[in-house]
Amino acid sequence: MISVPITLEQLIQAVRQLEPDDRARVANALLELDLRSDLAVLLAELYAQPPVDEVTDDNIMAEIKAVRQRPHQA
Repeated sequence: MISVPITLEQLIQAVRQLEPDDRARVANALLELDLRSDLAVLLAELYAQPPVDEVTDDNIMAEIKAVRQRPHQA
């Protein structure tokens, strides 16, 4: 692998010279990185929260029965 030092401005200029399809690929790659980063933050926040009370099978069955007893809406 070859490593070539490049400034941010040089990179931006190089991307501007790409064909539209290739620019779109670069844009999608950048968006994917941002989305992964955002997802990692959300997951970390989720796992940092205290656990929710456990839902038992009895709780689920009671909820199903309650919904089934409601009058049907047309």
